[in-house]
Amino acid sequence: MTNEIHPTLICSPVSTSVLNDQLVDMAFITAFLGVSDKWVYRQIQLGQLPGPIKLGRSSRWLKSEIEEWLQKRVNVR
Repeated sequence: MTNEIHPTLICSPVSTSVLNDQLVDMAFITAFLGVSDKWVYRQIQLGQLPGPIKLGRSSRWLKSEIEEWLQKRVNVR
């Protein structure tokens, strides 16, 4: 038996950052972006925005993912 660590057991920066991130709801996203919920869901359907994290009947997004998406749009212009 070797003392190697299996690659899937190594914590990546993404998994540890979730602890420091916030989960936000649709009301936050629509207010933050100034758009409707229909527009948000259309962008998700088109693969432009990240999909929600389902928690029971609730949908939440990582605030950092929404901010990253917006920053990319700012950088492109």
